Amino acid sequence: MSTINVDQVLAQMRQLTDAAQGMQNTPGSLSNNTSNTIGNTGFAELLKTSIDKVNTAQMEAGKLSESFSAGDPSTQLSDVMIALQKASVSFQAMTTVRNKLVDAYRDIMNMQL
Repeated sequence: MSTINVDQVLAQMRQLTDAAQGMQNTPGSLSNNTSNTIGNTGFAELLKTSIDKVNTAQMEAGKLSESFSAGDPSTQLSDVMIALQKASVSFQAMTTVRNKLVDAYRDIMNMQL
């Protein structure tokens, strides 16, 4: 049986919130961690890795949900709900990034040379 460390989840949520606010407050600038990652790998590879992580989160949530529905006593409802919410939030974030990329592409294509 797995236990949920609430402090760890809250710390992760705070880090994500700080990172999101930092990126909103300084458009065009990236955090040191992100810029190092982009510097070492190409944008396409970074995007593919992010999409794979979202897919993995959704697959894990689906497996936990099926396991709980089947009556597996080792699967807790709280674990299923947290996994489903993580998958949902990561998918929403990926969709937002995709929409921003499409908007940027349209802006570039509409530029006068």
